[in-house]
Amino acid sequence: MEENKNAAVEAAAKETGKAPLNASVAPENFDWDAFESDASFYGEAKKEDIENAYSQTLSKVVENDVVEGTVTAINKREVFVTIGYKSEGVIPAPEFRYNPDLKVGDKVEVYVESAEDKKGQLVLSHKKARQLRSWDMVNAAFDNGDIVKGYIKTRTKGGMIVDVFGIEAFLPGSQIDIKPIRDYDAYVDQNMDFKIVKINQEYRNVVVSHKALLEAELEKQKSEIIGKLEKGQVLEGTVKNITNYGVFVDLGGVDGLIHITDLSWSRIYNPEEIVKLDEKIKAVVLDFNEQQKRIALGLKQLTPHPWDSLDPNLKEGDKVKGKVVLIADYGAFIEIMPGVEGLIHVSEMSWSPRLRIAQDFLKVGDEVEAQILSLDREGRKMSLGLKQLVPNPWENIHEKYPVGSQHSAIVRNITNFGVFAELEDGIEGLIHISDLSWDKIKHPSEMVQVGDKIDVVILDFDEANHKLSLGHKQLLPNPWDELEAKFPVGSNVEGTVAALTDKGATITLEDGSEAFCFSKDLVREDGKSAVAGETLTFRVVELRRSTRRILVSHTRTYAEAKAEKVAAEIATAKSAVKKINSNIEKTTLGDISELAALKDKLEKGE
Repeated sequence: MEENKNAAVEAAAKETGKAPLNASVAPENFDWDAFESDASFYGEAKKEDIENAYSQTLSKVVENDVVEGTVTAINKREVFVTIGYKSEGVIPAPEFRYNPDLKVGDKVEVYVESAEDKKGQLVLSHKKARQLRSWDMVNAAFDNGDIVKGYIKTRTKGGMIVDVFGIEAFLPGSQIDIKPIRDYDAYVDQNMDFKIVKINQEYRNVVVSHKALLEAELEKQKSEIIGKLEKGQVLEGTVKNITNYGVFVDLGGVDGLIHITDLSWSRIYNPEEIVKLDEKIKAVVLDFNEQQKRIALGLKQLTPHPWDSLDPNLKEGDKVKGKVVLIADYGAFIEIMPGVEGLIHVSEMSWSPRLRIAQDFLKVGDEVEAQILSLDREGRKMSLGLKQLVPNPWENIHEKYPVGSQHSAIVRNITNFGVFAELEDGIEGLIHISDLSWDKIKHPSEMVQVGDKIDVVILDFDEANHKLSLGHKQLLPNPWDELEAKFPVGSNVEGTVAALTDKGATITLEDGSEAFCFSKDLVREDGKSAVAGETLTFRVVELRRSTRRILVSHTRTYAEAKAEKVAAEIATAKSAVKKINSNIEKTTLGDISELAALKDKLEKGE
């Protein structure tokens, strides 16, 4: 400002041809009142001319306009900016916090709020200048794919709020960095470069990403790194992320995955059993895909395979000890030494032929002893057996369970066709539904439940297939024998019509037994058919042992009685005729008439 004044004085002196008055007077002795009021103080030049000359050295300032200024000074609280006016503008330093690299001489846009405040100071605002042009700048940066600077103001749900050109933009948490973020607060009050990835023109929402910039750079690094990779190459990296299926390792710009199965020769269930987050490890390149930028790494491959150190004297038939590390329905995997496992199939766990699952015998963590059934060193496979360590109960099945012998068994399983009963561990037999009861049943559960004790008799056995045929009803009296004695064919019995069908009716006999009567045999003597609930006398006409069925007839009870009466009369008549024929006395006319009448009756069947 002082320089501008001196320049104006010198200009006036040149114009008047006179040296400036009091040019050498000390500032403290300078008479400013005379300077401002006495035009002759300037010589012949008028005061207005000097003021005009001074004004021409200054820029013309338009309030409420955006102009470009130059940073002249910076301190912790303020930034001084000149726009060529008689005074400098002072802008609060926080308005430039998005640009930590600001320095003296930088060009910045400012908004002229006032050419002069109460103190005569030029009032500028950088924040308002950015706000006025921010939306145009944001759209231009988005269209051109430019990198913008932003200041992270605060944390919000799902991410951060970023000041970009004076506009509050949203930075999703997933777009802050390539690696997972643990502490979002560490990014607050930080300045970062961003790429505008989305704009909503209607609501004026802006979404930015820092990760997009990193990914673009990483893509170049990945291409360079993958281009130099070779299978079998050993690389060093840092554990970047741990998942339930494996470990991601940062190899210096590109990630590689160590699958959980390639972490250790032993079976593990959590990768954290082997590595920790941020741990530096070495891994071998197993495979890679240049197009998809994927690298498969291995950790266990850096150590010898445990099968290579397996005892060379171990052979089939030997006993080994181990721990159950995995169980499936079909069997259990036993680790006999770290990295060396054998499979015990469920069929090799018990001599019992009944289909079961491995969980019925073992659980993870059990210490077991087993016998080697097969050993394939090249294929690195081993099958083991448990039941081979106990005697086979089927070897002396003939002596212990001869046909016809009676035993007690426990019901282990119930099916639609019968019951599986266990005589002892490993010895089971089937009681077919037809051998459970003399009575007809729909399902075995009507008689027994799992866990019940039941008496059985050995009916037959298949030693080769380890199968026994058992019976239960054979130990009980056959109720049909009693029925045959109680209701012999030809006997009469009281019965009640229980239910009618198209073919006939079910008859409940006096002891509760059921019989069947066909429709034609339900006709009463009066010609009407019997109805449900009616009690009548029935004749036992047939006993069907194979189907356990009693057939009865009501009609026969009175039809046969009539036939018997007629037969008796005929027999009497024949006897009388024979007597008459043997009478040698002369037959009278009356006798002839009587015989004629008797003949008519015989011919009519009466």
